[in-house]
Formats: sequence, structure tokens, C-alpha cells
Amino acid sequence: MITNQRAAYERNHQLMQSYGQIKYNQPLKPVVAEDTLKSAEIQVERKTFVLTLKENPRGRFLRITEDVAGRRDTIIIPSTGLLEFKNLIEEMVKAAEEIPEKGQRA
Repeated sequence: MITNQRAAYERNHQLMQSYGQIKYNQPLKPVVAEDTLKSAEIQVERKTFVLTLKENPRGRFLRITEDVAGRRDTIIIPSTGLLEFKNLIEEMVKAAEEIPEKGQRA
């Protein structure tokens, strides 16, 4: 394991330990190297969204990270589901445009 991988591995272990997620007598999973292919950021009101297309030995995936005042939540979508995800987002955008907001309904 090269030095920067060891440091990431140890940080991961320390974080897991601080959240009580370490189960003793079980080896930790090593950190998997990921290559960033493309990254973009968008600010919506008080939220920042970072979309990053990455690749690792298991394949490509889209990581979507939401940051609100330092609190982060992340979802990962495998590349095999990106087209379906895009279609669903387009449907939601269309519905948001067509359905009036509650305060505007007649």
C-alpha cells in the first residue's frame, strides 16, 4: 500500500471508529482508487450540489453530494442507471413546470 493510500485507509478507520462502526476482529476494507472523469457544481438556494463522474475498477458511477452548511449527504448512481435517472429527472422537471404550486392553484 503506498503512503497516500495508507493515510486514507487510516482516516477511514478513525472515522468509522468515532461513529462506532468498527466491528472488532473484522478487517477493514481498503480504499479503492477512483479516477475523476468530470465534475460540476451548482448552488441552489442554500444548498450546494457537486456532481462527479468517477471510475474505479468496478466501473463508472455518478456521485451526487449535497452540502448544506457543512453537512454532506451523498448518493451514488452506477453508470448503468444514468439514462433511466436522466429520464426520471426530466419527468420531474416537466411535472414541476405543469403542476401549479399550492399557493397558486385556482
